[in-house]
Amino acid sequence: MSANSFDARSTLRVGDESYEIFRLDKVEGSARLPYSLKVLLENLLRTEDGANITADHIRALGGWDSQAQPSQEIQFTPARVIMQDFTGVPCVVDLATMREAVKELGGDPAKINPLAPAELVIDHSVIADKFGTHEAFAQNVELEYGRNRERYQFLRWGQTAFDEFKVVPPGTGIVHQVNIEHLARTVMVRKGQAYPDTLVGTDSHTTMVNGLGVLGWGVGGIEAEAAMLGQPVSMLIPRVVGFKLTGELKPGTTATDLVLTITEMLRKHGVVGKFVEFYGEGVAATSLANRATIGNMSPEFGSTAAIFPIDDETLNYLRLTGRDEQQVALVEAYAKEQGLWLDPAAEPDFSEKLELDLASVVPSIAGPKRPQDRIVLAAAAQQFAQDVRNYVVEDEEAGKESFPASDAPASADGVPTRPTTVTAPDGSTYEIDHGAVTVAAITSCTNTSNPYVMVAAALVAKKAVEKGLSRKPWVKTTLAPGSKVVTDYFDKAGLTPYLDKVGFNLVGYGCTTCIGNSGPLPEEVSKAVNDHDLAVTSVLSGNRNFEGRINPDVKMNYLASPPLVVAYALAGSMKVDITKDALGTDTDGKPVYLADIWPTEAEVNDVVANAIGEDMFNKSYQDVFAGDAQWQALPVPTGNTFEWDTESTYVRKPPYFEGMQMDPAPVEDISGARVLAKLGDSVTTDHISPAGAIKADTPAGTYLTEHGVERRDFNSYGSRRGNHEVMIRGTFANIRLRNQIAPGTEGGYTRDFTKADAPVSFIYDASRNYIDQGTPLVVLAGKEYGSGSSRDWAAKGTALLGVKAVIAESYERIHRSNLIGMGVLPLQFPEGRTAETLGLTGEETFSFTGVTELNNGSTPSTVKVTTDSGVEFDAVVRIDTPGEADYYRNGGIMQYVLRNLIRG
Repeated sequence: MSANSFDARSTLRVGDESYEIFRLDKVEGSARLPYSLKVLLENLLRTEDGANITADHIRALGGWDSQAQPSQEIQFTPARVIMQDFTGVPCVVDLATMREAVKELGGDPAKINPLAPAELVIDHSVIADKFGTHEAFAQNVELEYGRNRERYQFLRWGQTAFDEFKVVPPGTGIVHQVNIEHLARTVMVRKGQAYPDTLVGTDSHTTMVNGLGVLGWGVGGIEAEAAMLGQPVSMLIPRVVGFKLTGELKPGTTATDLVLTITEMLRKHGVVGKFVEFYGEGVAATSLANRATIGNMSPEFGSTAAIFPIDDETLNYLRLTGRDEQQVALVEAYAKEQGLWLDPAAEPDFSEKLELDLASVVPSIAGPKRPQDRIVLAAAAQQFAQDVRNYVVEDEEAGKESFPASDAPASADGVPTRPTTVTAPDGSTYEIDHGAVTVAAITSCTNTSNPYVMVAAALVAKKAVEKGLSRKPWVKTTLAPGSKVVTDYFDKAGLTPYLDKVGFNLVGYGCTTCIGNSGPLPEEVSKAVNDHDLAVTSVLSGNRNFEGRINPDVKMNYLASPPLVVAYALAGSMKVDITKDALGTDTDGKPVYLADIWPTEAEVNDVVANAIGEDMFNKSYQDVFAGDAQWQALPVPTGNTFEWDTESTYVRKPPYFEGMQMDPAPVEDISGARVLAKLGDSVTTDHISPAGAIKADTPAGTYLTEHGVERRDFNSYGSRRGNHEVMIRGTFANIRLRNQIAPGTEGGYTRDFTKADAPVSFIYDASRNYIDQGTPLVVLAGKEYGSGSSRDWAAKGTALLGVKAVIAESYERIHRSNLIGMGVLPLQFPEGRTAETLGLTGEETFSFTGVTELNNGSTPSTVKVTTDSGVEFDAVVRIDTPGEADYYRNGGIMQYVLRNLIRG
């Protein structure tokens, strides 16, 4: 029950139903707040308890100073938690382990139970092994169940063991699309109360639901576990960036072009840790599908959330997707009553403002390794010619290309080239070179929830087939929609045969290429690429194109709209300027250009209007938690505690609570620390904890081999996140990681200073030696450390390797928070200083003093860092809230929650 200090409790009547609400207009200053802060204000009013959430917190939010730097901590209580299986499995593993730990410490295991709805969508486990055939989907699902049987049985146990925990089985769709199409409430109803739907999710792209007016963002699995157990999210009242949209998109431009433009603008502006809120007359002209696409890319901007207010477009989408009329009426009435309804002419109080005329957006792609690196489509071939020079390896002895040496083979225009003949299984031959598009993927998440770009892709395929075009034989083409609705409207519109004809057969409903589940390239293509060190490319309609993420054979990755993905599959190379070069020849031998097969806006709108209806959504989601026959046939373990299989290579009891006492040990300074890794800028969570393929000659591969797992059954790092033994060995194991203290290496290598000659060693092996010696470890890093996915294992693995502190130039929000959640101290170099300017080589021994101030109940602003080489500096302590300080004092967020549950 709320303390209700502001007398905000009231009643809202909608039709025949009455709901308890907490009125925002009872708080002075609420009317001028941005939409997102109004949602937070309601959250505080409803959960005010006089202790964690007080009247002063509510007044502070009502009196928000838009220009002040964030300093006021508040406790946000999300209405629900959503998970995908890569991050959800370790969440459930941790909850199962916590039940045992509570029991060992004399508490009640039943207290470890979700207190708010927690929903998990199994969407990250399908791998696009099979493609280009009608049987691809069925074959990939069969392989998925074979690989993941242990994990799926474990999740079925979780469904029975935990209250308020539901699982959407495999083959249904991707978590973000299932969320906006079915799970999201927009306005939540629970125990007679109506309030804004809010959430945290274990995928950074949880923000897709922001397009529906739902405030939520990605957190690490460890934070999600705490939220499930009733712990509010500790946060500072953020700065809010107002992003004004005017005008309308021009024909020929897509939501992808728009979102890549916004990503570039906001990444340049700097929005890490901030909310972004869209407003203005252009919002009303932006479809819900486009809003969701923009919201999805919030992590690529760096913002915490990227939200749109509620309006008629929101209501229309809720009706289309099968929400009942009472729910739609409640959303409208509640939003209008609480001042959450869009006023296109309003200018709310924002901390900062940007503006974009939608008519200025032009066709674009992004790459070759970051989503914010936008390239105007017309300049893409020219930009590739420059960028490929960074990916051609100099290796004279191996007979590989040495560019730009004068004798290196190069085309007349100076672009490096290494034409390579490939023999296909049928005996035919073709030639590939640097820039060959070897993966063209219409992949789920960002764009497949958007019928306009999906229909455009299918129409490009239709027109291409009618002209006699087909994909190039070296291109692996895949279609992985975010929900079954997509294939339903393709079928109804008669477009599926054309997609099949150009190779975009259905491979699965889930997160495939974007997460690294692209599957292997055809053997002959992979061999040619690796034998001749070709810098080949992928083109995908997703949101992530980081190095080493998409496919181990592919060096350069580009984000593009679904119709452009089809076009590049036809062209077959990034060297082709698809805005003016021919994509191929028609049946009469005449050149066919992109303009010849690009659909008009009217053609796309006509298909969308006639092929998509409410009945499709009702059919797809009528029994969404039941699953297919394979899911239902899985044996279900029983019992409140899980029976761990000591032979399992997928699910093992983690060591987080071993030796844990009810009272935490005092925080200590760190001395005698050695550097495990010295890293550059933009090191992502995928560099720190990859999700893709496991190589046989790595510590993780060796572990699996020693446990009797055949190479073909290795699966991926993402699928094995329930086994800490694999994940520790896979930490910092991305094949593109460059550790500067082991120059000349690429991958999970370091130098082991426990040995006299400090040889190059696997990071895991060196960490074991340091731990055996009792030597703490430190990581040095550049800007944007930990950008990318909200990957809790990037922090868990770091902690389990023995890393006690990280010093970076700057952090992405989620990873910094996750480090604290695992008891790792995040520090920042002083403004304007870097490892290089300080002369740090990574060979030093480090000491950190002043950390013990935390034992006094305060958080030091800096700690003194000294090295045996004489370098000294004051590092900024990035424990940003009192709540985070509590987590660190307890050795991590899970230990903090566990102790509080037992005490309370």
